[in-house]
Order: sequence, then structure tokens, then C-alpha cells
Amino acid sequence: MIGLNNLKVPAGAHKRRKLLGRGSSSGHGKTSTRGSKGQTSRAGRHFYLGFEGGQTPIIRRMPKRGFNSKFKKEYQVVNLSSLNGIKESAITPALLEEKGLVKHKGKLIKILGDGDIKNAVTVSAHAFSKQAAEKIKKAGGKIELVNA
Repeated sequence: MIGLNNLKVPAGAHKRRKLLGRGSSSGHGKTSTRGSKGQTSRAGRHFYLGFEGGQTPIIRRMPKRGFNSKFKKEYQVVNLSSLNGIKESAITPALLEEKGLVKHKGKLIKILGDGDIKNAVTVSAHAFSKQAAEKIKKAGGKIELVNA
């Protein structure tokens, strides 16, 4: 019968600490498994990620290229094919968010011309592609630009 009085720790659960620097016959003597001289053989060594032994790290040697504009506008895109499911006559950014076509209320919305629109609707958004604007007007609808 198993009880707390006769439970045993499984074999190999407690591994003994490796004894270092106890003479050459121990197998871990002389350099104590640290190789030979230098930074890595010393105690307390710790270097930052990407440290290359004092040589200029590759991240600093590599040329930095490109440009990121802080005035870049990022749009949430909605295709015309998605607007067909909406039965309202006026489609606004608030309505698009309510229907789940855009995720963020505060971000800009752009309508793209993928698909066709069947009914005449008034679409309000921050931007329209040329093709989307043509298709909405051809269906008898109107486009309204919303200022951000």
C-alpha cells in the first residue's frame, strides 16, 4: 500500500553538483571546464546581445537605409463587394464599424473598387480609389469625403 511514509524520490531526480578545480585526475581540474584564458574564462562575465568581443558589432557596421515618414496615413480598407451586404442608403464610418467591416473607430477608411455595388447608396469615407468612385457613381450613388 502506498502512503506518505513509503514514497521514494525517483532515481536521478537529484543530480550532484559538478565539482570543479579538484586536480587533473578529477577530469574537471586545471581550467575547470572553462577552456583557456580570456574573457569567457573569468567569473562574472556577461555581455549584451550581439557582443562580438570588442569588435564593432554587425548591427553598427551595417548601413541603415530607408525613410519612415511620421506623416504617413494608414488606411483601413473596405472593398465594394463588402458594402453589398449593407441595406442602408447612407454608409458612414460609424456604420462600417458597427457592421464589423473596420476595426478601429479613429483610423482612416478607404473604399477600394474590388467587386461591384448593386444599389444606389451614399458612401462616406476618408478616401476612395478611382475605380471605387466610378462604380459607386455608375450605380447611381454618391461619394462623400470625410475630413480626418
